[in-house]
Amino acid sequence: MDTKQKILDEALTLFSEKGYANVFVSEIAERVGIKAPSLYKHYKSKQAIFGAIIEEMHRRFLEQAKHLNIQGNNPIVDAEIYSGLPEEELVRLGINLFLYQLHDDYTRRIRKMLTIEQFHNKDLAIAYMHQYMDDPMFYFTALLKQAVDQGVLQTDNVEVMTLQFYAPFYTLMTVCDRDPEREAESVQILEDHIRQFNKLYGRAV
Repeated sequence: MDTKQKILDEALTLFSEKGYANVFVSEIAERVGIKAPSLYKHYKSKQAIFGAIIEEMHRRFLEQAKHLNIQGNNPIVDAEIYSGLPEEELVRLGINLFLYQLHDDYTRRIRKMLTIEQFHNKDLAIAYMHQYMDDPMFYFTALLKQAVDQGVLQTDNVEVMTLQFYAPFYTLMTVCDRDPEREAESVQILEDHIRQFNKLYGRAV
């Protein structure tokens, strides 16, 4: 692991353990094994480190999406993939994405940090909303609208349909974060949700 990556990893660990506001650049440098001036050669500020952590999380997610044969950040392209997937493959895709979010250590630590810090830091509250509500809702709204336009799904209110699709993913993720022993139960509920959603909106595949 190179120095820049180690800075991000150690900073994320500290942020998730102590809270963003309670971590100083000097602490991050000490954990990395360098002096603070050396750290500033890589990142200009703690905020820059945080921004790089979020970018790294997105990079990792897109890499995982590629392994699952979707784009992950292009709802128009992914709508074509979604529209052609048989239900069994769609269920597997949904569960795999859920399990990635739940178990990827980098993603999990970021979620822990943002969950805690949203109540203490306005900027991190905004980051939390973007990460877990605004961005997923934008992506799935665009994807599901394409599916409706193509006749794969039927509804006259895409926004409500999107909320009904995404809300269980978010809810079950928070359940498992707080009680990991409920993971198997949550995965089963998620599978049942996807199948019921397809019936509710008359999925044509």
